[in-house]
Amino acid sequence: MNLTLLSKYWRTVLIVAEMNIRQQMMDGFIIFTVFLQPILIALLGLWMLKDKGADAAMFVVVGSGLTGLWSSLLFISGGSINAERWSGTLESLVAIPIPFEVIVYGKNLGNVIQSLVSMVAGYFIASWLFGYNLVIQQPLLFIVSIIFTVIAFISFGLIIAPIFVMNPGVRAWQNAMEFPVYILCGFLFPVLLLPAWTNPISWLLPPYWAAVALHGTSTGGAPLTETLFAWGMMFVFSLVDLLIASRLFKIMLYKARVDATLGME
Repeated sequence: MNLTLLSKYWRTVLIVAEMNIRQQMMDGFIIFTVFLQPILIALLGLWMLKDKGADAAMFVVVGSGLTGLWSSLLFISGGSINAERWSGTLESLVAIPIPFEVIVYGKNLGNVIQSLVSMVAGYFIASWLFGYNLVIQQPLLFIVSIIFTVIAFISFGLIIAPIFVMNPGVRAWQNAMEFPVYILCGFLFPVLLLPAWTNPISWLLPPYWAAVALHGTSTGGAPLTETLFAWGMMFVFSLVDLLIASRLFKIMLYKARVDATLGME
């Protein structure tokens, strides 16, 4: 793949992300999932831990932002292909020269960028409403962790989207999949509080490593080696997810074309 093609794909990703953000800004469900729900979680967590200090508050702020990222990935990115199908644009997107997974990658990027806003909102709410003086202890490492988190979440979303299309019954479990990931990935409290047998499940989830990196760099409570290891795990999972997603998209499109069900639910 040459640089010209990569540049074309990246430009497409950015355009799709921008269009996706513009389209979703007035959607009530998306506004609640991406903005309001994480803020409500942050308010509840901060109220419960109001006497625990700034480190606990920062943990809650970062964790509530991660809940928004996962909910966005699960409900919005997971249904991104079906949304195009319902609006009658799926056939056109599949027919253009740009690979369809590049389009979905751009949509996922837009969703993740929107979700990060809730983390910023939680930061200001904690500072203003609860009087916390919140300081990110390792700002440079935190920014790098954000970048790795965005890539890991987008790549994970590329697996979820075709699975939801090829197996419509899976969508019935969307609500049931939301809170277990909050718990297993340690968004709002350390996974060390969970039974030991759940730890291997956490290690297999990319959002867990994102939580490790973001919590560790925001509070400064993790050694550099732990942060670097979390980055490495997110990088490895991203590569694996992209390879799996590429295969899933080929299977999905082949099956849809053979069965002539591309535009049908």
